[in-house]
Amino acid sequence: MSIITFAHHKGGTGKTTSCINIAGFLQKKGEKVLVIDCDPQANATSGLGINPDECSVNMYDVYMNAFEGFPDVSIKDVIVDTESGISLAPASLDLVGVEPYLYSIDDRLTVLKESLKPVENEYDHILIDTPPSLGQFVLNGFIAADRIIINLDSGMFAQKGVDNLKAIFEDIKEITGRRKSADMAIITKTGDLHETRSSFQEIALIIKKMLKAAGEDENSEREKEIESMLSSFAGRTCSVPYDYNIIKAQLKGLPISHLFPDSPAAAAYREIAEIISVW
Repeated sequence: MSIITFAHHKGGTGKTTSCINIAGFLQKKGEKVLVIDCDPQANATSGLGINPDECSVNMYDVYMNAFEGFPDVSIKDVIVDTESGISLAPASLDLVGVEPYLYSIDDRLTVLKESLKPVENEYDHILIDTPPSLGQFVLNGFIAADRIIINLDSGMFAQKGVDNLKAIFEDIKEITGRRKSADMAIITKTGDLHETRSSFQEIALIIKKMLKAAGEDENSEREKEIESMLSSFAGRTCSVPYDYNIIKAQLKGLPISHLFPDSPAAAAYREIAEIISVW
């Protein structure tokens, strides 16, 4: 059994996209998978076809269980089944109210780790989706995890993101006395998987790329430079191409493995899932 936390160096849905689609291919292999959504934006929840507003209990209740005066809610109480066959511990915007409470207790970094104990032996893989900024949910995810996957896009600010993530791991070591590092880095090409384009916009983008081949070369060089920087920071670096099928799958509330298994991004995520399956 492995517990894997997904993190991102800045805003964006890359980590959630990776979390959902890797979970999909692991599930397709016949493995039992639980996705835990610890992001108040609840993108993993909606991305797996669950409406956050329709969940009577969610990860907010699991976290608040650590404090007196709140209902006794276990992780088992919030897990729901999804159409994909992946189990989900959903999130909601209510999660933003948890962090002030966490700052009030000494063992705030281990709340998630402790809450997972009742289900540790029930799944082959537990994947934790965290918010795109450093905070108590990210730190809890890092402490709870056996493995850590970071996501970066291939844009010009990704290099700065690598430095920021290094600083985060140094902070964790200083705060907890435990050394943590990334087991894998996933670079999502173009960094715009969250954007929805019309057919006209897609055609315009293709023409733009044809006219600016030099720009593509520049992006390629930037990606190589980022991968080189990551080599001393993450155990392995993988790349996922831009693929509009990812957006279409998420709008359907399913991983790409379940709708477009032969698409370019699906091929990349399938290979990543094969690596993770033996962790």
